[in-house]
Parts: sequence; C-alpha cells; structure tokens
Amino acid sequence: MSPRLLALWLKETIALTRDKHGLLALFIMPTIFILVMTMALRDAFTPGVTIDVSYSVVDLDQTPISKALVKRLNRVAAFKKIEGDNDLGSARNQLLQGKQSLVLVLPKEFGNRLLTPGGTDGKPAEPLSLLIDPALSPTLQLAFRNQVMAALGAVRADELTVKAGKLFGLPVAPGATLEKDWPDEIHSEAVRGNTNAKIPSSVQQNVPAWLIFAMFFVVIPVSSIFIIERQQGTLQRLRAMGVPFHLVLAGKLLPFFIVNQVQAALMVLVGMYLVPQFGSEALELPSSLPLLLNWWAVSSTVSLAAVSWALLIASIAKTSEQATIVGGVGNILMGAVGGIMVPKFIMPASMQKIAALSPMAWGLEGFHTVMLRHGSFADILPSLTQLLVFAVASLLAAIWLNQRALAAQS
Repeated sequence: MSPRLLALWLKETIALTRDKHGLLALFIMPTIFILVMTMALRDAFTPGVTIDVSYSVVDLDQTPISKALVKRLNRVAAFKKIEGDNDLGSARNQLLQGKQSLVLVLPKEFGNRLLTPGGTDGKPAEPLSLLIDPALSPTLQLAFRNQVMAALGAVRADELTVKAGKLFGLPVAPGATLEKDWPDEIHSEAVRGNTNAKIPSSVQQNVPAWLIFAMFFVVIPVSSIFIIERQQGTLQRLRAMGVPFHLVLAGKLLPFFIVNQVQAALMVLVGMYLVPQFGSEALELPSSLPLLLNWWAVSSTVSLAAVSWALLIASIAKTSEQATIVGGVGNILMGAVGGIMVPKFIMPASMQKIAALSPMAWGLEGFHTVMLRHGSFADILPSLTQLLVFAVASLLAAIWLNQRALAAQS
C-alpha cells in the first residue's frame, strides 16, 4: 500500500477528530430522528391498532339489524368508539366542541329496508348519514366510510343468508342471530426469503431510513475540512509535492467510511436497546451470517455513495456556507423524494417514479430487501450497482472539476 495514502488517511483522521461538534451531530441527529419517528409511526405499521380518532353512532332505528351493524362496526373499525346518549342534537354539539370526529346516524326503517334500499313501496330508503368534523383528514374520513360499508355489507349478507335459509328450507343453527361474533377468517403473513414471517414494525422501517439520511450528512464535516485545507493552502502544498488529486480524494474516503460504519453500528444499537425503552418493539437484524453480510454490503455501498457525494459538493463549493447549504438542501431533497421522510408507499404513482431517481431510495430498498424480505445477494445487487455507479460518477466529477480549476489557474 502506498505510504502517501497511509499518510493521507492519518492526516484526515487527525483533522476529523478535531471537529468534535460535527462528529457529535452525525450521531445525535439520527438517534433523535429514529426515536421520534419510530414513536410517531408506531401504530401505522401495527395491524389492528386503534386509530386515535373517535366516533359515535346515533341509532334512530333501534332494531336487531341496526344493533347488529353497530356491534359489527365496533368490532372491525380501527377507530375509537364513544358511547353517546343516542341523541342527534347532542352528537352535533359534540362535533362542534371537538370532542369527537365522526357520528354515524342510522335512520328509522333502516332494518326494514336493509335488503330493499330502493324501496318496494315507491318510497326510497333514507340513507345513512355521516357527520364529520371538517378538520378531520380526508384520508381518515374515507377510511371510516369504507369500514362502515364493509360492516353494512356483512350485515346485509347475514340477513340474506337467514332469509334464504327460511325460504329454501336450508339448515340454520339454533339461536343464530345477526349479532353473532364471527371468528377472524384472514391471517396476515409477511412473505420473506425464509420461514420468519413476522410482520415488521415501525422500527424496522425507520432505523435504515434515518441511518441513510445521517450517512449522507457526512457532507458537512467532509466539505468543511476540504474547504479549510483549500483556504489554508494544504491542497496546493500536496499538489506541489506531486500528490495527484485522485489520491487526495482516496485519502478522505476511508476515515469517513469508518465514521459511517460507526454510525450504522450505533443506530442498530439504538434500535435494539434504546427504542424499546420508549414503548416500541426492538430492531431485529437477520440472524444468519449471509444476511448479515448482505446488510453490511448495503451499508458499505451507501457509505461510499454518501462520502463520494460529499467530496463532489466540497469540490463545487467555494466556502463552508455554500457547502452546508448545497449539501444540506440536496440531502433533504433526496430524503423527501426517496422515501426517507415520507414513506414511498403513500406517494402517488408519479412521485414513486421520481423516487426511483434518489440514491437514498436505492439504499433504503437494499436495506428493506435484507431486513424485511430477507433477500439474497442477488436480490440486493441492483441497489448496490446503482449506489456504486453514483459513487464512481461523483468521484469522477470531483476530479474533473479540480482539473478544470487547475487549467483555469494556469
């Protein structure tokens, strides 16, 4: 190995250890993000957890069928039910005062017209009414409507079954009613590359996302050291000593690569031991050695891409302020587009196509392939290839910019 490269690594390590505040930010920022976002999104990744949005039902029909609908809705709805006094005026006041968000009103004759909503006597049935707090998210409004429709369809199907049984003489269990508690008939199972089929929690989603975001923020210490060396003439002295610029860049890669790997190890420990102290599940890494090696391969290529991006920004920027603004804004845009800040699956289709252009999205896909799907090396190879191509392109661009600057000075 070249003695000059070893000397450059030693120089970068010394410069890096002097920037204690920058290093501290690289480790504290992702820790805070992981804790906050894991707690905030915990219920979003946990099936069956009640949404903290309240609803009540005003049953003006008071028939066995209307009571069966209320009971079924209470069983299947992911919203929090509030027991009211079954008064429409009181329910409206509750909405106006912000004490609840949704009120479902079952009209009179609901049970009699359940199977004939168009009306057999020429009088159409009165529809169900849903009173909504206007401040409630349209997404949650739609979710509750869909759950009401699902419960209504189930009650209607039960009523049809009972009537068909009576009409055709089919056997009906003694004491069968519409309010019978039916067992769960669907079992959810996450499809992975092995037999471990546990549904992933929010910590499995958030730790890799914010780890990638933190890795790319190495742009701030890298550019800071790079620009100080340029201003103090260190780079000029190295060039005068015959050290090529690509070797200078190579000397900066290893120390910051190691910093990124320490970040990765620390964030994993935060997910495994600190996050559970705040009431969420612990991070679970793959248990087999090949999968752990695949995880490290993704972590390594994300780190190479992040450090290469940082070196490119440092080559473009003239001052530390420019590097902080350009690098920081670039990272935020890549994170916002790439599914770090907003999960990709809730983006519209057009935004999901744009997300595929973000290097952070490639890294996140690689981590998810290993941690959630337990994929093989062949499965993560597309993500690794994209990240390596981005890293090489960034380094080549940084070298070209330096050569052009030298040509302009001569």
